[in-house]
Amino acid sequence: MFALKIIILITLIVPLNYDLCSCQCARAEYKIDKQCCPMCAPGNRVRWHCTDDTSTTCVPCPPLTFLDEPNGLMECFPCTVCDANRGLRLSEVCTRSSDAVCGPLERFYCIEKKKGSCTLAVRHSKCNPGQYIKQAGTGSTDTVCADCTGDTYSNGSFSSCLPHTKCEAMGLAETNPGTHSSDSECGNPPTAVAIIASSVIVTLILITVVSVLIFKHIRKKKLSKSSGKLYSVIFVV
Repeated sequence: MFALKIIILITLIVPLNYDLCSCQCARAEYKIDKQCCPMCAPGNRVRWHCTDDTSTTCVPCPPLTFLDEPNGLMECFPCTVCDANRGLRLSEVCTRSSDAVCGPLERFYCIEKKKGSCTLAVRHSKCNPGQYIKQAGTGSTDTVCADCTGDTYSNGSFSSCLPHTKCEAMGLAETNPGTHSSDSECGNPPTAVAIIASSVIVTLILITVVSVLIFKHIRKKKLSKSSGKLYSVIFVV
């Protein structure tokens, strides 16, 4: 009796297990019309599915299309276009077995990725006057800015803040004090300006005085000659 039960159980389980297994295709196969067909290799697509008498017929993907995995597809995927309007440039060209790889444009960094390819990039931030570039931007990170402190300045493009120029050390006067966004402005010291102005004034005065003296001397000579002539005329008469 027990042996009969075993035989009946086996009779029921074996066909069921066969049905379960028969519905699954192998790793390198795909199912079409309840039949398992061999997959096409990457870079190829299916032209004709397999039959009971023939295997799958595969053909290469046409230009500007690709398939990067073993497949049972009738159409290849179009290659990705790296759009400059999205801040992208071509890093690796598309082949039949791999899609194009996009990277960020110069001075851009990637903010969205898919399968190792950048899908959206934005321009690096610019530091404002009074800030310096603490960390330059890369293809995957934005620029990091930091504020200047103390007696230093930066116009926003420096990699570090620069110390203000010391006008006194150069023998000059500070005409405009430095800020965090601009350097100090220097000019001639007030004493030098005063000396130069005084020298010019004294020189002009001396020229004027000398000119007046020369003019008076010439005039005096003319008057003396005129008086001598008049005296001679009176004496003759």
